[in-house]
Parts: sequence; structure tokens; C-alpha cells
Amino acid sequence: MTEFVCEPLTKLHDRTSFRCGVDELDHWFQQRARQDQDRRVAAVYVLVPTAETTRIAGFYTLSATAIALRELPESFAKKLPRYPLVPAILIGRLARDVNFPGVGRKLLIDALQRALKHATPIAAAAVLVDAKDDPATSFYQQFGFLPVSNNSRRLFLPMSVIEKLFVAS
Repeated sequence: MTEFVCEPLTKLHDRTSFRCGVDELDHWFQQRARQDQDRRVAAVYVLVPTAETTRIAGFYTLSATAIALRELPESFAKKLPRYPLVPAILIGRLARDVNFPGVGRKLLIDALQRALKHATPIAAAAVLVDAKDDPATSFYQQFGFLPVSNNSRRLFLPMSVIEKLFVAS
């Protein structure tokens, strides 16, 4: 069984051979990921096999965001102060190389752990994702992500739920 480590993207990682099968994601990752990281608009993390530390099995991005309180389900919103915007962490992109089936779960778990770690010092009430299609939506829903009102592909997971996921394990 292959062991992996998740770490910030560096110049040493081989982005040119990464292929997830979605041209838009492949192009962004190969051409713009480092620029976005350098400009501080996305923190890019890569999952690499410990035996091949330059090869990329998958990646995800995190960034700060906010969501309008009125867009959140009432059951969640009623627990929050009545500020117009609620701070959150966005998983902007998440993809795995076609040669590494099954690592999507590892990527998401690492992203959620990293988000939880920073949710207190930065303040974030939830993690948001914009699923690109129905299979991606189903993937996130397996982990408890819920739709944001009026948008079935914009999903969120309260930080309190994420905390319980990792405290229980």
C-alpha cells in the first residue's frame, strides 16, 4: 500500500505530468497554481507518495471566504450572530491524478483537518465547496456537506461538525 504525505506545493513538485481528466483543472494546476499561491489567492497543497516525493497524486486549494448569513440554512444560521457575512474557508479546487484512484478521500480529510486547525486563529464557521458536477456533489455529501440554499452545488460543512469528525476518531 502506497504511503502519502500532504504538503504545500513547491517548485520541486512535478506539475507537468499531473492529469486528473478535467482539462480546466489540469490546465490551472500546471499553468497557474504556483502563481495563485505566490499571489496569496490560493494555498495549494499536494498529496505525494513518500517513495516519489516529486510526483503528485492529487491537490487541493484553500482560501479565506465569506458567505451571506441569509444563504445558510436556518438551522445553522440561528446559531450564529446576525452579521451579514459569515467567515468560512473555501476548498476551491480538489483533484486527484487518474493514476491514483481513491486518494480523493485522503485529500479531503487533509483539507478539513487543515481548515479546522486554522478555524480558531483566523475565525471560520464552516468550510465551503463549489462542486463542479453531480459526482463531485455526491462525493462531498458522503462526508456530510449540505447544500447552501438555492444552490445545490455550493455546499458547506459547519466547523462544529468537522471538529466532531476528528475528535471522535
